[in-house]
Amino acid sequence: MALAPLPAVTLTPVAHFPEGFFLENLLVRADGSVLITALLQKQLWCVPGPAPRAMTEPVLVHTFEHPVTGLVEPEPGVLVLSLTEGYTTHESQLVRLDLTGWAPGLPVSPEVILSFDERARALNGSCLLGPGVLAVADCFAGLVWRVDLGPGARSATARVWAEHDTMADDPDGGVPWPPQPGVNGVRYGPRTGYLYFTSTAQQVFMRVPVDPDTLDPSGPPEFVAAIDNADDFCLDEAAGFAYVTRHRANTLDRVPLAPRHGSEVRHIAGDPLDRALVGPSSAHWGSEPGDHGRVMYVTTDGGTTSAPDGIVRHAALLRAELRPRPELRAEEDPCRR
Repeated sequence: MALAPLPAVTLTPVAHFPEGFFLENLLVRADGSVLITALLQKQLWCVPGPAPRAMTEPVLVHTFEHPVTGLVEPEPGVLVLSLTEGYTTHESQLVRLDLTGWAPGLPVSPEVILSFDERARALNGSCLLGPGVLAVADCFAGLVWRVDLGPGARSATARVWAEHDTMADDPDGGVPWPPQPGVNGVRYGPRTGYLYFTSTAQQVFMRVPVDPDTLDPSGPPEFVAAIDNADDFCLDEAAGFAYVTRHRANTLDRVPLAPRHGSEVRHIAGDPLDRALVGPSSAHWGSEPGDHGRVMYVTTDGGTTSAPDGIVRHAALLRAELRPRPELRAEEDPCRR
């Protein structure tokens, strides 16, 4: 069966951050506000709602003691964030942050709910597998952790959920610092019953079947597609696609979720180079009605990691709108020339 035509994509910057910021992950909340982790700056930022459509000033929520990567919202107003010294001591923690009633300018009080043991190397992307159950990628240990949260997310326990060669990093990958991570972004698709993940160093997009009752793997990881420089992504299970940010390659790509279409990865933005989309790192669907599959928010680092033309620009939050391409008139169809 033929794949759906590629969408047209309109990118609109809605927030700028200083040059040199390494925006890592984002979360769009029900009120339309966008929370963003800045890895090297050890900070959590908020772009206030309602859903930003034009330039909005981001607000600093908190500066942590360690670099911050993944974030999830297991309960309304309650965040669980991953803190990790991936490039030094590998100390890794989960912290709980209650934003109930929070407004810009108010202080917050993070609580450490879990300290990982010495097996942890560098926490990266995270997602919910089910109520109170998280999947957390460890990109230098080459595995995915399962985290079970206690009531109110005030406590947590962790165990290895999956470990596989395709999750491994590549310390000798021949790229400038920072080193290429292994398993990077993770997203659970309850409709298809798989946890999907990118592995940057291994240049693959993979999936793991999930038992709906235990939320543990029901089989080994399966190859979906070959894709290099992949970072994070969002899923459109109804349409059968993932939309993947290619961090050092500066594109947003569409990847079919069905392995039989694994070779049909296509750029939908950034080719040719779009200077608004330099260093795309993460993607999340908007929260307004009709946004899923149509409107996503994308973070960029402006070239902090790898500037394609040697110029580091402002890191940014972009609004990406996907829409059907207008059909070509017969006289404009290049296949008829």
